[in-house]
Amino acid sequence: MNSIFTRLIAQKTNLAEKKVQATVKLLDEGATIPFIARYRKEMTGSLDEVAIADIQKEFSRLREIEKRKETILKTIEEQDKLTPDLRRMIENCWDATELEDIYLPYKPKRKTRASMARAKGLEPLASFLINQRQQNISGIPEKYLNKEVPTVEEALQGARDIIAEWMSEDAKTRNAIRTSFEKGALLTSKVARGKDEEATKYRDYFDFSEPLRKCPSHRLLAIRRGETEGFLRVSIAPDEERTLPWLERIWLEGRGQASDQVHEALQDAYKRLLQPSIETEFRNKSKELADQEAITVFTENLKQLLLTPPLGEKRVLGIDPGFRTGCKVVCLNERGDLLHNTTIYPHPPQKRIAETEMMIMDLVADYKLDAIAVGDGTAGRETLSLCKGLKFQPPVEVFMVNEAGASIYSASEIAREEFPDKDVTVRGAVSIARRLMDPLAELVKIDAKSIGVGQYQHDVNQTQLKNSLDRTVESAVNAVGINLNTASKHLLTYVSGLGPTIAQNIVNYRTENGPFTSRAQLKKVPRLGGKAFEQSAGFLRIREAKHPLDNTAVHPESYPIVEQMAKDLGVKVADLIAQSDLRQKINIRDYASDKIGLPTLTDIMKELEKPGLDPRGKAKNFEFGNVHSIDDLREGMILPGLVTNITNFGAFVNIGIKGDGLVHISQIANKFIKNPADVLTLNQQVQVKVMDIDVKRGRVNLSMKEV
Repeated sequence: MNSIFTRLIAQKTNLAEKKVQATVKLLDEGATIPFIARYRKEMTGSLDEVAIADIQKEFSRLREIEKRKETILKTIEEQDKLTPDLRRMIENCWDATELEDIYLPYKPKRKTRASMARAKGLEPLASFLINQRQQNISGIPEKYLNKEVPTVEEALQGARDIIAEWMSEDAKTRNAIRTSFEKGALLTSKVARGKDEEATKYRDYFDFSEPLRKCPSHRLLAIRRGETEGFLRVSIAPDEERTLPWLERIWLEGRGQASDQVHEALQDAYKRLLQPSIETEFRNKSKELADQEAITVFTENLKQLLLTPPLGEKRVLGIDPGFRTGCKVVCLNERGDLLHNTTIYPHPPQKRIAETEMMIMDLVADYKLDAIAVGDGTAGRETLSLCKGLKFQPPVEVFMVNEAGASIYSASEIAREEFPDKDVTVRGAVSIARRLMDPLAELVKIDAKSIGVGQYQHDVNQTQLKNSLDRTVESAVNAVGINLNTASKHLLTYVSGLGPTIAQNIVNYRTENGPFTSRAQLKKVPRLGGKAFEQSAGFLRIREAKHPLDNTAVHPESYPIVEQMAKDLGVKVADLIAQSDLRQKINIRDYASDKIGLPTLTDIMKELEKPGLDPRGKAKNFEFGNVHSIDDLREGMILPGLVTNITNFGAFVNIGIKGDGLVHISQIANKFIKNPADVLTLNQQVQVKVMDIDVKRGRVNLSMKEV
C-alpha cells in the first residue's frame, strides 16, 4: 500500500501506522471487518469493528481522490497548461474541496458571460482594470469597441464579467467566503407562496432562522424534506455586509475609476457566482454531516433490534391481530416451520370471544405450543389481554412483538418463496411468531429501512445508508454466530465471506446431504473455497458436531492449539470444555507464538468457558399499564413502557396505546445528556410520567425525570 495513504489514514483516524497498514492489507486480501476484528487481533493490535470500518472508509476516500487527480492532470495536460509547480500542487493535495479549487480555472466550461466577453477580445481590458494602476480610465475602453462591442458600457460590462469569473475561481477568495460561511452562515426557511395550508406539518419552519453550525441534524433534514416537497424556500448564507469587506481587502487597491469597476465586478462575482457556489458546498456538506448522524442513529438502533434476546427453539402460536377482518393465527414448530393456520374473530364487530378462547386453548394443546406471540399493531393490546386471561396447563408465556415491517416481508419475494400457497396475512403472522423465536433470523429478510427504528432514513444518502446497514447486519449476524443446519439462505448471506450464491449452495447441499456434522464439510460446498472457508467457518455453529469446537467461536485454524492444551493435560477437548478446573491449569502464555498471541488465546479460553453461548440472552416478558387508548391517559400518570426508537432529540416509548409517546432529550435524565443513546437502549423497559396529551394530533409527551 502507498506509504502516503498509511500516513494520511493514521493521521485522520489517530491510529498507529503499523495497525493501519496491517488492516488495509487484510481488507485488500478480501478479509471482512468482522473476521479481522475477531480473528486477526495480533495483526491489527486488537482494533474493533468501528476502527476497522473507519480505516476502510478513509482508504476508499483517498482512492477516489487519487482517481480524480489522474483525471484532472490529464485534462490540464491536454490544455498544455500543466506546469511543474501546478503538477506538484495537485499531487500533494488530498482534500477534495481544495483539489477542485485548484482545478477550477482549468475546468472546461459551458458558454459563460466571461467566455463570451473573451471571444469579443475584452480580456486585455479586464487585465488593465484589475491592476488598478490608473485612477482615470477615460479613453481606454474605447480602444476595444467594434461591431460586437458597440458601446463603452458594453466593453466595461464584458471586462467586469471576466474579472468576476477570475474572482470566483480564486482559491484565496473562495476560502475567505468559506470562512465567512463557517462562522456566520444562517439557515433560513420560509413557507412557499400559497402553500400555508398544505404545509401545516412544517409550520415551525414557516419563518425560521438559525446559525447553520448550531442546527441539529434532525431539524436540518426536516427542513430539507419540506424544501424537497415544495413547501419551504430555504437559503444558507452569511451576512453580506460582513462578507464583502473581506473580499474588498483582497481585491481592491486604492481609489479611482478602475477600482470602482473592480468593486462592481466583485459585488457581481459574490452575488452571481461565489455565494451560490459556496452555498451549494455548505448545503452538501451540512446534508452530508446530517446524513452521517442520522445513519449512525439508525444503525445503532438497528443493531440493538437485531440483537434483541430470542425466545429460542420453542413451539409458538403467532397472532397478527385485527378487528373487522379477524386475527390471523399460525402454529410453528421449534424450527419455525408452519404447522397450521386459521382465523379467529374475538373483537368487534363479530365478538366471538368464547369460540376464540376455545380455539386458542385447543391449538396450544394439540400442537404442544410453548409461547404466544401477539403483534403490536391494531387490536394488539386487546388480543394480548385475551390471551393472558386464558388458564393454560402447563403455563404458556404470552409476548407482545413489534411487528414493524412484517407487512413488507409478507408481500416480498422471500415470503412468496417460503409460502407460495399462503396469502400475505398468514405470512405476516408467521413473521411475528418467528420474530419472537429469533429476531435476528427474521429481521434480516426485511429491508432495514422498513423496520421503523430510524430517523429520516428515507431522506439521507441511500447508498451510504445501505452500506452502513449492510455492515450493521453483518456485524450482528457474526457477533451472534449462526446455526449452520437451521439458518436460512438470507441469514447465511450475511455471514463473513459468504454471500447470496454460496449461501444458496449451502442450503442446497444441506437439502441433498442432510445436516452438516462438521465445519470441514463446508469445503465440499460448491464455490466455497479456501478464502470463504477461512472467513466464514468461525461464525458458523454445528450443534452435536463430531468435533466439540465446531459449536464454538474458536476458529478451525486454532483447533491444534486447543487440542495441544488437552493433550498436555492428558484429557479430551470435550473434557476441557466441560471442566473449569482443567482450564484453570492452563497458562496461555505457554501457547503463544508468532502467529497466535495473547489476544486470540484469551478469546479461546473465554469461548471454552461458555461454548456456543448466545450473547443476546433470553426474551423477557413485559406488562403494560391499564391504559388502551389516548383517552385513558391523564397528566401525571406513571406508566411502564418500552423504548421503541431512539433519535437525537429523544426517545419514543410504547405505553400501550396507538402511537408511541415522546420523551424529549431534556426529560430523559436529571442531568445533561448529549445523546439519548448514552442512557437508553432499544426495547429497554422504563417508567414514564405523562406530561402533556394532544388528543387532536395524537401526541403524548412523557418524562423519565423523578420517576
